[in-house]
Amino acid sequence: MKIFQFKQFAITQDKCAMKVGTDGVLLGAWVDIQDGIESVLDIGAGTGLLALQMAQRSGVDTIDAVELHNDAFEQCVENFEASEWSDRLFCYHASFQEFFQEIDETYDLLIANPPFFTEEVSSGNTPRDKARQERSLPFEHLLFGAAKLLSSKGSFAVIIPFSEEGHFLELAKHVQLFPNRITRVRGNKKVPVKRSLLQLSRNQNEIEIKELVIEKERHVYTQEYINLTKDFYLKM
Repeated sequence: MKIFQFKQFAITQDKCAMKVGTDGVLLGAWVDIQDGIESVLDIGAGTGLLALQMAQRSGVDTIDAVELHNDAFEQCVENFEASEWSDRLFCYHASFQEFFQEIDETYDLLIANPPFFTEEVSSGNTPRDKARQERSLPFEHLLFGAAKLLSSKGSFAVIIPFSEEGHFLELAKHVQLFPNRITRVRGNKKVPVKRSLLQLSRNQNEIEIKELVIEKERHVYTQEYINLTKDFYLKM
C-alpha cells in the first residue's frame, strides 16, 4: 500500500491515478485562507490532499470535496475517515459539472489542482492520463462552476501551467472572476517558470504578483519553499 505521511495526516494513494505531488502540496500551503470563511470545496479531490490541508490549516466546519472516479472517491473517503478531522470532511461522488448544476449552496473558498494537459498524453496508464488531461474538466467548465458556487466574499485558488495563465485569466474574466494573487513557480533559478498559483475573487483589487523558486540545487530547497511547506512535509 502506497502511503504518503505528512506531519498531521497520512495519504493512502494506491487506488488513485494521480499521486501526491508538489503541485497539490504547494497549492494547499500557499492559498490565503481569509478570516471568517465558513465553507471550503476541493474540486476534483483525488486523494483528498487539498481538503485535508485546509482542515489542518483552518477551523472551518464545512470542508467538502467532489470526485468523479470510483477508486479515487473511495480512497478520498478513506483518507478523510482516517484523519483527526473526519467530522468536518465530506466527499461527494460526482463530476464537478453534475455537482455545480445540482448544488444550491455557495462556498467561501474553492480550491482545485485541475487536470491541465491540453494535448493528448499517453503514459500507458489510462486512468492517470485521463486524470491529467484538461478535457476531463475543461477550464471553461471549471470557471463557470466556480463562479456559480462562489459566495460573494469568497475566493477561488488554483494551480495551472504558466503557459496557460493568460488564457485562464481571460476565461475567468468572462465569468466575472479576477486575480488577486499570482505566484509564479520555478524549479530553480536557471529554469523557466513552470506553474502559476492563482487566487481569484469577484473583486478587481490590485494584484499581488510574486515568484517562488523551489530549489537552490537538486534536493536543496530555498528557505521560502521550506517556510511555505514546513507544516506539512516531515523532512522540512
